[in-house]
Amino acid sequence: MHRVLSYPDAIREALDQEMSRDDSVLVMGQGVDDHKRILGTTRGLLEKFGPQRVFDTPLAEDGMTGVAIGAAMAGLRPIHSHIRMDFVLLAMNQLVNMAAKMSHMYSGALCVPMVVRSLIGKSWGQGAQHSQSIYPMLMNVPGLKIVAPTTPYDAKGALIQAIRDNNPVLMIEHRLLYYQRGYVPEESYTIPFGKGRVLAEGTDVTLVGVSHMAIECLRAHRYLREVGIRAEVIDPVSLNPLDMDCIFKSATKTGKLIVVDNAWTPCGAGAEIIARIAENRMLSAIECRRMGFAFVPCPTTPTLEALFYPSAHKIATEAYAMLRPGSPAWEPTTRLDVEEVEFKGPF
Repeated sequence: MHRVLSYPDAIREALDQEMSRDDSVLVMGQGVDDHKRILGTTRGLLEKFGPQRVFDTPLAEDGMTGVAIGAAMAGLRPIHSHIRMDFVLLAMNQLVNMAAKMSHMYSGALCVPMVVRSLIGKSWGQGAQHSQSIYPMLMNVPGLKIVAPTTPYDAKGALIQAIRDNNPVLMIEHRLLYYQRGYVPEESYTIPFGKGRVLAEGTDVTLVGVSHMAIECLRAHRYLREVGIRAEVIDPVSLNPLDMDCIFKSATKTGKLIVVDNAWTPCGAGAEIIARIAENRMLSAIECRRMGFAFVPCPTTPTLEALFYPSAHKIATEAYAMLRPGSPAWEPTTRLDVEEVEFKGPF
């Protein structure tokens, strides 16, 4: 029988199981041992595994990422938590020049088996320096694997896969996904990199949502049903490697594709997906559009935030206009709660 867990509980269970299985796994980062325990994801780990394997780090992202890289090269498997992805920018030299390249530079004699957990997403008007999603920059870097699981099931399995991988892996966690609940097996399991997931089937338009945008696409799927449009929703899960076969198959079926990124659109994940469609000479058969952040720094006020971020209403409206050009403008009049679009399986 499947249990229902929250997204943070699924992450916490993955960490607990891997630390119990392998003594080389350790957890480090700002707030991993404070009273909130990274929104509950590291709860109980300090008490169970002790301060040598679960410890706080100073405000020195560059230096502490270097410590994690060194520990990984020495045979440990560190999981380095960044409470905001914005501050991963302070560790770009370590991630891009060191972690991603060590195996290549030493012909595989060295590896860097580390996980970088990084939180993204709006919260309470955090503004320009605390609301960024820079994973598209890192998709450009060979040697770094990037996962952005949406469901609790995938969060647990993707994190376990990342911990066991011998390459540096960046795991993207959106704050609003922490409210998601879904079926999660108690036993340990892995989710392979490079495999997307169809969250809802449809025949009229393909909606690809990155991270929390997959949930917004599920909401849009429900809104579009009210006007007779059947949208297929795809969660890429893994961004590098990227499962283009899953996207190709769906977009070829529907002939319409909207990629909703959880970042700015220029040079983003949506741009990469559409570029690969173009390289496969499929643009004549598939109409494509991108959605993402407005191309300005993130504002702080809720009114302006509503204009900055994609939403289910915007996605549904865009899909409707794409499928029914020339029709009167339409937008959903209802609003779905989180519980109504939680994806629970089956698996």
